[in-house]
Amino acid sequence: MTLFGTSIKAQTLEPKTSLYDIKISDINDKSIDLKDYKGKKILFVNVASKCGFTNQYKGLQELYDKHKDNLMIIGVPCNQFGGQEPGTASEIESFCELNYGVTFLITEKVEVKGENQHALYKWLTQRGLNGKSNSTVKWNFQKYLVDEEGRLVDYFYSMTKPNSKKITKYI
Repeated sequence: MTLFGTSIKAQTLEPKTSLYDIKISDINDKSIDLKDYKGKKILFVNVASKCGFTNQYKGLQELYDKHKDNLMIIGVPCNQFGGQEPGTASEIESFCELNYGVTFLITEKVEVKGENQHALYKWLTQRGLNGKSNSTVKWNFQKYLVDEEGRLVDYFYSMTKPNSKKITKYI
């Protein structure tokens, strides 16, 4: 769009808070330092073991295997959608390893929406924090892509497969 000969683009702001300062633990309750992934893209995905989209674990692992030099995938278990992630940490970890050979990072189980929304998902879903866009997590396997400098690139609903060109065009 031009106005008086000047191009106007949707404004993207620098994030108000750094993604890299957010605290979250892995599935074994060990603290994750997101700064360790600076310089790589990060794909955050809220995951569940008993969902119609659970087979996306396979595509996520394939994407990770293909691009792990410049991409980290972080699965974030959540039980807020149809009670589809009821397992304990050890059950979730075993399920991911045995059924899908998951080697990418899996976090502790968190809430991705509502009153107890984890700080990571507050950042991912609030333009005031991420500088890019507002969103709501609609269902399991919604994906959020962050660039090498910790800026939100885009988000993708559950129907978007991990190897979709909508995602891979950014990697």
